[in-house]
Amino acid sequence: MVKATKSAKLVEGRHTLAVKVKTAKYKKKSSNQWLLRQLNDPYVSEAQRLGYRSRAAFKLIQLDEKYHFLGKGKNIVDLGCAPGGWTQIAVMRNKGQGKVIGIDILETAPIEGAQLICQDFTSDDAADKLKALLDGEADVVMSDMAANTIGHQQTDHLRTIALVEAAYDFAKQVLKKGGIFIAKVFQGGAEGELLADAKRNFEKVAHCKPSASRKESPETYFVAIGYKKSSHN
Repeated sequence: MVKATKSAKLVEGRHTLAVKVKTAKYKKKSSNQWLLRQLNDPYVSEAQRLGYRSRAAFKLIQLDEKYHFLGKGKNIVDLGCAPGGWTQIAVMRNKGQGKVIGIDILETAPIEGAQLICQDFTSDDAADKLKALLDGEADVVMSDMAANTIGHQQTDHLRTIALVEAAYDFAKQVLKKGGIFIAKVFQGGAEGELLADAKRNFEKVAHCKPSASRKESPETYFVAIGYKKSSHN
């Protein structure tokens, strides 16, 4: 993997030669649009150049540039880790120390320096398996999970919020004092109860949309910093 030498923000400003896609009769229009977008996305080409599993790696890089939560020797849980872009960045910034544990319902190819579980995070024993591998407290719990979308914004938002709430409950169980929780949500942000609870239990709560997130995407990231760990959490 090639080491990135510049901020991921610089990728956005690069001008790449536009690639056109010839429409085949057997292809759907939506498939051609997706392929055209991929071919002309500077984050996709840069991810390929650097050996990242996905363009999503740049979202985590930019979140870290803003909130500074990754670093040497961190214990990190990556929920919804497939195909492994976020896990790769976490391992790189751990510099051979700490733990990175990932889980996803989809199979994730092995990543040196990470322990990976192929399982639905919401299944009964998933949290126990993560805790056993963690064997202590986490510095960071991060989630890029999203429910399968149906194209109805409110429904998609509610489905993803249910995953965020499950991730948040898990985070409160394993985070150390001062820890950070980050999760993807759709436009509308965190729901009222979750937001209120996070404000009680963390020093700072914010929403952030990294520049690596496509402008047309409804996603944003819920960020809770400085966990106020107590016996009541």
